[in-house]
Amino acid sequence: MNLKITPWHYEELIKQGYTLDCIFLLKLIEGDVDITELCNDNVKISTLYLFLVRKGLVTTLDGKITTTGYELLKFIDSRSKGKIVKRQPDVVGFEEWWKSYPGTDMFLHKNKKFVGSRSLRQNKEECLLRFDKILLEGEYTAKDLIDALLLDVHQKKENSVKLGVNKLTYMQNSLTYLNQRSFEPYIELVKQGVKMEETPENTGGTDV
Repeated sequence: MNLKITPWHYEELIKQGYTLDCIFLLKLIEGDVDITELCNDNVKISTLYLFLVRKGLVTTLDGKITTTGYELLKFIDSRSKGKIVKRQPDVVGFEEWWKSYPGTDMFLHKNKKFVGSRSLRQNKEECLLRFDKILLEGEYTAKDLIDALLLDVHQKKENSVKLGVNKLTYMQNSLTYLNQRSFEPYIELVKQGVKMEETPENTGGTDV
């Protein structure tokens, strides 16, 4: 592996709080090197890896490089002077998702009112951070998360009317929903062409 770090590369890295060890480890991950053994055998390397996770350069779950991580590597490979551009959170996408999340489990659907007792929209600031971390992984877009949520909520309301039981009561609060990645089955359903129809097919247990 050949790291061609110029003085202006180094200066910019220091300004942004990155070390050369950090870049080298990120390069190893980019090269599909299994760093599990390195982390297990060396506390310093393990600490450095956790630093990459905290900085949003690699994902928490599977250790893949995020879009921010790739932008940093792109900066290192650049031969022209520039600065590391810090990505801003997708506040607009998050706000749309946040407004789409049910405030409570009380709702009216098809002229049928369902009484609720829980607040579902919680911890907005923490939700924004989690929402953005999911986007940084690069697998899903804000639209994917919004469409999945809309389908999830719609199916729960439809099933509530059909079964006479408030299914929205069992929906997680917004932060838990993101942390447990409950949107993933619905993203797959959306990609398969499932739409918010009035009489949806049985989707095989994605509802709760």
